[in-house]
Amino acid sequence: MGFAALLLILFTSLGVWQVERLSWKRELITRVDARLAASAVAAPSSKEWADLTRDTDEYRRVTISGKFLHEDETLVQAVTELGGGYWVMTPLVTPEGSYQINRGFVPSDHSDPASRSQGQVQGRVTITGLIRISEPKGGFLRENDPAQGRWYSRDVGAISADIGVTTAPFFIDADATPNPGGYPIGGLTVVNFRNAHLSYALTWFALAIGTLAASFLFGRHEWRQRRAWPGT
Repeated sequence: MGFAALLLILFTSLGVWQVERLSWKRELITRVDARLAASAVAAPSSKEWADLTRDTDEYRRVTISGKFLHEDETLVQAVTELGGGYWVMTPLVTPEGSYQINRGFVPSDHSDPASRSQGQVQGRVTITGLIRISEPKGGFLRENDPAQGRWYSRDVGAISADIGVTTAPFFIDADATPNPGGYPIGGLTVVNFRNAHLSYALTWFALAIGTLAASFLFGRHEWRQRRAWPGT
């Protein structure tokens, strides 16, 4: 019975934890939806970089103006609704500092900048997009390899170190405003939060109820056995 009590406490605690996670996830989704619907504001200046967090700032819509350093663009492997290819990460130099901009997606046959020269816009540009938090280390089972130019995640710190340009500790996903020549293709940010906490909570509570029911049935059986066979 002691083991059953421990299981009951464990399953109930896990169920309560999932209910708390459900509340947190719903609040997060509400906050992000509000950011996506809001008008764009100025991108955080270098003085604000250290205060940014995933919970308070990711997917905030911002606008920023500066000049691209196309010679320092980095291609990061990507799989999108348009198929496989690359994200084009390009530093944007502004009076407030430099920022990595995910200009959008290019298929493999347009990975060479020469194949999309029209899209290598010169001079001052204005970008509107969403703040994204850096993706350190690499992708699933694949580490970034700067020496070989193989990037599987948008690791802002590592990319900036590789090209020798200090940038903000976040990047900005450009919106769907068309680039000359059609590439890169922006506006492909996927905002989708998996929310299965309710089903998890119900599962844990069901296990707790099952443990309680099994303990009751076992206890009743033991009680009947003692009544039928006194002294056992």
